Amino acid sequence: MVLKCGVYGCSNKADREEGLQYFRLPAIITNQGSLAEKLSTERRHQWLVKLNQNFADKNLGNLRICSEHFVTGKKAELHDKDNPDWVPSLKLGGQKVTTPNPGFISPQLGRYNRIQQRTKRKLDLDTEEVYDIQQCDDSTTTQGTQTDIDSRYMEGMQSELTALRTEIDYLKSVSVSSKISEEAFQGNDVKVNCFTGLASFATLMVLFNYLKEFIPVSDSLTKFQILMMTLLRFRFNLSVLFLAHEFNISQPTVSRLLNSMIDVMYYRLKRCINWPERETLVKTMPMQFRKHFGTKCAVIIDCFEIFIENPSNVKARAETWSAYKHHNTVKFLIGITPTGSVSFLSKSWGGRVSDKYITEHCGFLDKILPGDLILADRGFDIKESVGSLCGHVYTPAFTRGQRQLSAADIESTRKLANVRIHVERIIGTVRQKYPILNGTVPIRLIMGKDENGLTMIDKIGVVCCSLINLNNPVICSD
Repeated sequence: MVLKCGVYGCSNKADREEGLQYFRLPAIITNQGSLAEKLSTERRHQWLVKLNQNFADKNLGNLRICSEHFVTGKKAELHDKDNPDWVPSLKLGGQKVTTPNPGFISPQLGRYNRIQQRTKRKLDLDTEEVYDIQQCDDSTTTQGTQTDIDSRYMEGMQSELTALRTEIDYLKSVSVSSKISEEAFQGNDVKVNCFTGLASFATLMVLFNYLKEFIPVSDSLTKFQILMMTLLRFRFNLSVLFLAHEFNISQPTVSRLLNSMIDVMYYRLKRCINWPERETLVKTMPMQFRKHFGTKCAVIIDCFEIFIENPSNVKARAETWSAYKHHNTVKFLIGITPTGSVSFLSKSWGGRVSDKYITEHCGFLDKILPGDLILADRGFDIKESVGSLCGHVYTPAFTRGQRQLSAADIESTRKLANVRIHVERIIGTVRQKYPILNGTVPIRLIMGKDENGLTMIDKIGVVCCSLINLNNPVICSD
């Protein structure tokens, strides 16, 4: 395509006129800060005003202006607004284009050169004054007039320094360092519970001291702030953009710190999800379990699902579709002890997989010992699998074609429901305290796997359940 000048009345073309440059209409810059966006918007508007044409039906991306419409033969830089070539100014509005005489300096260019010279002289003068003051400070004898000048200058500098220190103190008082610090949470358990989901400040400090050595180092945030930023992400499901604005750091830095912290918390806290020994279960068995099941109950299991974004891959979409939730989900198998602490959490599975398949293939059966009693829902048809390990499974009774349950079945189902409801309470507590598992999870959290085959949602699930175990139990032991 032959480049042609878009100024009305200008017939310059690239194939006829040699030595000319052709410049595009300035674009609006949106990725270099608010000042660049404001200047580029104003510059584009002034270019269109100077051209004084109706471009409603034209592609402005193809518009070109030749160098003969600029004083120096080229357009100025975006931030050099005083330059006469910030917008085209010569031969506009249908005037005949002629080449100026050699050595001709336009009034606009002369005024711009004078401004530049005055600025340079002022900068040189300020530099000389500072140098002279430094020389006077080093010498032991000075003249009286020079001493007066130095005194006035130093007084001005001292007042400016005082004003800057006052402004810095004010900014520090409202900065994130004062809002997210150990002193801001000390002695305020209600605030700690609201911001982190933990029961008390003492629990928060135990967690911080346990992780402190492994928390990544940042030039912008302290280690405590990095931990709090991660807990805030879990507690309120805050976006990376909001955290970047709140902590005054860039979004890539927030993402990097969050990923590192999730890895640290996963590998350090996963031991909090622990399968207890038989003796420990017997000693801590709550009375409501002893009444109905003795001391043999080892675990209460259930599955909970988390909504995810709709995958673009057809196979992944089919594997994650949950007929029960009518949504694409991932599913976890969770097990709790009779005291209410999380003792088992599987990796995430597609929502289409049955509860029975997850239980038999996630490693849960490796924990079962002979004589263990498992409380489960109707969907867990695992009596044969558990029976092969000399264990027992209690599930609610089925009608099995009958009109109604027998009195014995109703009584056993009622007893089972009274204690099995605690696993629903734990799942509800996890979702309530850490809504990152309660909303729709981005697809990127389930796509990538590390060297151990773990996705990010696997690690987040373990971390949230581990934090729940740090709180007080939900089941009374009396």
